[in-house]
Amino acid sequence: MSTHIEAKKEDIAKIVIMPGDPNRARFMANKFLTDIKEINTVRAMYGYTGNYKGKKVTIMAHGMGMPSIGIYSYELYKDYDVDVIVRVGSVGAYASELEALDVVLVTESYSDSSYAKVQNNTLSNLNYPNMDVNNKLKLSANKLNIQLHEGRVYSSDVFYSDYINHLDMYKKNHCLGTEMESFALFHNAKVLNKKAACLLTVSNHFFKDIDISSKEREEAMDKMFIIALESL
Repeated sequence: MSTHIEAKKEDIAKIVIMPGDPNRARFMANKFLTDIKEINTVRAMYGYTGNYKGKKVTIMAHGMGMPSIGIYSYELYKDYDVDVIVRVGSVGAYASELEALDVVLVTESYSDSSYAKVQNNTLSNLNYPNMDVNNKLKLSANKLNIQLHEGRVYSSDVFYSDYINHLDMYKKNHCLGTEMESFALFHNAKVLNKKAACLLTVSNHFFKDIDISSKEREEAMDKMFIIALESL
């Protein structure tokens, strides 16, 4: 089916939950799913399909950055007929109200990336999730009594930058924090007439003393996974 995913078409569910970290995908699949089948190991980008309360779902990693999620989300949508992808990842927070392990539901993804222009000559700095999926995620969070912070995030091509003014991203561009994938995911969904959403957990803060470890990121982000799974 593709050079990056070894699964058979029938092995992947119509709804895919995608963390960036392959180890997180494996950890969460083993923790939450039953009747698990490993469906991808190519490039160690682990993917698993199983059942959550009787619903078939795939949990598969997407790697780091827009080029990586761009490849995997495009192939899942186009080659495997996936309908919905929910990214579940980490965010470096800007907003003063955000604390460690708070959950953010992305309503807009702002970027200075060239991804959309190079992909199909779209000249826009904003991409959007599917509102129906966002509403289902909000209902799920409400039933679980988990607070969601909703808003725009800055989706960057560069992790280590000497140029980005994070305070301006917060005050002038009204971004709650920064991550590196949602803009490309939302763009692919729009291009292919599919659905996408993004839940993020605060892993560090640019203006507060907050920084959780990679191990904590792998194991302590249950809330956003449960929100996504319960929305199935």
